[in-house]
Amino acid sequence: MLDTPNSHYRILDAATLAGYLATLPAVRDRLGGGPDDWRIRDVADGNLNSVFLVDGPHGGLCVKQALPYARIHGEGWPLDINRAIYENAYSERLAPHVGALAPEILHFDAEQFVIVMEKLEPHIILRRALIDGVRYPKVPAAVADYIARASFFTSDLAASFEAKAADVALFSRNLSLQRISADLIFTDPYQTVWRNKVIEPHLAAWGDAFRSDLDIKTAVARLRAIYFTKTQSLIHGDLHSGSVMVTADDTRVIDGEFAWVGPSGFDVGNFIAHYAMAWFAKARQPGDPAERAGFRDIIAEDIVTFHETFRRRFLDIWRTEDNGGDAYPAAHFAGPAGAARLESLRQAYLDDIFRDAIGFLALKIIRRVLGYAQIADFLVIAEPEAQARAKAGALALARSLLLHPDRYPDIAAIVGALPRFDDIGLDPRPSRSW
Repeated sequence: MLDTPNSHYRILDAATLAGYLATLPAVRDRLGGGPDDWRIRDVADGNLNSVFLVDGPHGGLCVKQALPYARIHGEGWPLDINRAIYENAYSERLAPHVGALAPEILHFDAEQFVIVMEKLEPHIILRRALIDGVRYPKVPAAVADYIARASFFTSDLAASFEAKAADVALFSRNLSLQRISADLIFTDPYQTVWRNKVIEPHLAAWGDAFRSDLDIKTAVARLRAIYFTKTQSLIHGDLHSGSVMVTADDTRVIDGEFAWVGPSGFDVGNFIAHYAMAWFAKARQPGDPAERAGFRDIIAEDIVTFHETFRRRFLDIWRTEDNGGDAYPAAHFAGPAGAARLESLRQAYLDDIFRDAIGFLALKIIRRVLGYAQIADFLVIAEPEAQARAKAGALALARSLLLHPDRYPDIAAIVGALPRFDDIGLDPRPSRSW
């Protein structure tokens, strides 16, 4: 039996959830009727938590409860249940800035570690759309706007140093999930551990190559240090195609439980990484070859749109918002010469975010291919060797980004490199062209 944080905590299921919700007047009013009138569905498809959709005569909502273990693995992987506190705090901190780009939080129960939020319907998970070859053209710009706003308004550009210190003090206690990041992103793929999920024998040589390459591990070490020491802004920490729900006209970012004050480039790189992996996977997924090729072109366009929009929105906000950040006092940059100097500092700031994003892009690909928590984009490819070849292309891109970041001065260079690694094959020897 796992220890739980208090004697009142209990794990809710479809049978007990209605009774719990009936004790919350605002929630009961939103649903309408009573427990006998409510339809409850268990829709958890993530790795960590319980998630239910509840529908009543007047409306619906979503209920998420943190479990004292990783749901995908059971009680053999204990997990700090306080992660729900940080997810709720993250949502509250960003709500004034991102607005309808995130679901509305309706209720938080710090005793049961339950978040009741707006039900997103008819939204689907973005990853599902990418696998199905359905484009939602507004998504890249919407997610870019979300990250730009989150990154700017929680940074020293907009927040006072007192507010920034409060963010660091709070989210630095989100240690359980940051240990997951430390292990699954920065450590496990470069050594032999039980959590790694490499297809054998097809990717064995790739796994060996990453585990034995000192230059790669040196680059990873630098990025690990950046992640844990660069307190630039409040980051989502797990913002990928499975953390975005979409319709043709609406985009919402969900699941902020990995929240951390870290480098802004982390969320940027993570989101691009999952589009890049979708690009490599698409060539070998089921479906008509011509349609798959056309959708790959769309994915490539969306990667460019995402990053160009992120950079433009961040700069626009910085140039126009009346903010109280302590990093660049306006009085220091008065007059035409000061304005020009501040603009050069803005451009350098965004260049720095991009450099970090390149590295984190690479690490997120590597962890999804060689480490734990494989993604469906690759797993829907039924034939093992074909799946491995799709993954090998992504790994080759990641390797090049880590070892030769100067080759990628902008997002166009990254997108332009995708075809070069598409058929790299199952032999990762350095003599191959990178």
